[in-house]
Amino acid sequence: MRTTLTLDPDVAAKAKRGAAKLHKPFKEVINAALRVGLDAILAPPAAKPYRTKPRPLGLREGFSYDNISELVAAAEGEEHP
Repeated sequence: MRTTLTLDPDVAAKAKRGAAKLHKPFKEVINAALRVGLDAILAPPAAKPYRTKPRPLGLREGFSYDNISELVAAAEGEEHP
């Protein structure tokens, strides 16, 4: 496909130097650079894995698992629906 593209002077100069260095046509260097650049821009960033550090919570002093309704009442209050 043929299209007109306006390059910034620094980009055009860099592409011309790259074409000369690689002994490749200017068009080929521009297309290769656009492919690489577009892939980088359009790819979602890699998600950083989320990690939590486990720690033993245990049960606070004075509480017991023997009476769950008592624990819930203490945590939520007697008037909680």
